Amino acid sequence: MNVFLKNKSYRRFSIVSFLSGTGDILFYMALMTYASKLENYSLALSLIAISESLPKLLDTFSGYLADRTRKKFKNIFLMALIRFILYSLVGILFASKLSDWTLVLIVIVINLISDTFGSYAGGLVVPLIVNLVGEEDFGEAEGFTSGVSQVIGISAQFLGSGLLLFMSYSNLAFLNAFTFLFAGLLYASIGRKQKDDNQLIESQDINREKFLPTLKSSYNQVKKQPGLLTIVLVVALINGTLSALQSLIPIVMVAYKKTMIISNYSFTIAIIGIVVSSGFALGSICGPQLFKKTTIFSIVITAIILSIATTIIAFIANIYIILPAYFILAATASLASIKLSQWLVMAVNQKILASSMGLLNTILTVMAPTMTTIFTTISGSTNFIVSMSILVIVEVIILFIAIKLNLRNCQIFCVNRSFS
Repeated sequence: MNVFLKNKSYRRFSIVSFLSGTGDILFYMALMTYASKLENYSLALSLIAISESLPKLLDTFSGYLADRTRKKFKNIFLMALIRFILYSLVGILFASKLSDWTLVLIVIVINLISDTFGSYAGGLVVPLIVNLVGEEDFGEAEGFTSGVSQVIGISAQFLGSGLLLFMSYSNLAFLNAFTFLFAGLLYASIGRKQKDDNQLIESQDINREKFLPTLKSSYNQVKKQPGLLTIVLVVALINGTLSALQSLIPIVMVAYKKTMIISNYSFTIAIIGIVVSSGFALGSICGPQLFKKTTIFSIVITAIILSIATTIIAFIANIYIILPAYFILAATASLASIKLSQWLVMAVNQKILASSMGLLNTILTVMAPTMTTIFTTISGSTNFIVSMSILVIVEVIILFIAIKLNLRNCQIFCVNRSFS
């Protein structure tokens, strides 16, 4: 939070991120609500979910393109302008008399294109923020932005539900469009001010390598950092176990309604979502400052122990015990992700920073649905007890890997210290 309060330019970056994020969530809520009223609503909702996920899988390539871009502020503004035009078109389409399914399919395609441009814009922003706040404070800055975005996400979902009572789908699409226009203008003003003050944060040194050599270079630089590559995989697995738990707990709720349901099923699902998001927000905002001197190895080991404990607690099938455990786990897991991002920023050359961050985001994104699919499939073919038992075994294996990695890192540190 200190970086947000003290650094005016970063504060503007954050406000832009919060603004466009709010508009995105409001529109997403509107689109999901509209699709839920269709005859074959399950297919429509699935297509929307896919359109939201695909751009995240392209983060590596988007980051690569961002690393090859010289005039980053100009291109961020152009991306915002294009997204303004796209969602204005969506607003017009909602006001038209197109058939429901035709309208939804066109909007899904437009949303996919917009989010892909957004992924590229995100890659452009990362190196600018690093130059703005410095490598040492990047973790705190990233944590604050991520945490507040979680809070805004929760609030925007309730706000979106309320706005739909008196605003049309078309108006919400236009509202989303104008948030991107305003965001683009703010980015342009930041870039102009940096130029006028001769405090350029746009690096003139861009990546000129092709895509595969860039990934190889990123891999080699990460590999030079003892334990970083393994920690990337471990944190990805932690995120995967969190996602798997979030899918298995609703199954437990069906089996143990008396001890797992608060008021009704849908309300309990909403409560779980709020608890997890709040945990992520708290860990992201407060964690980097409170645990600045704590190593990522210690944080990761703590997160895995909490993951094992939460899974075991789920066997008790008491929602009032599960919720606080889940909250602490989410907070610790988010802190581990922030620590990992901080380490990655300090480990790789800035010319390939966006590519490296994109690759990290892709790994983290892929692991969650993969582990969720595996363990929900096991649960469906057998039962949730078998699935959660296997999950505990996987978590224990991950714990042993993390402890071994921590011991090896301590040995390397001791050897380096003895030679210094």
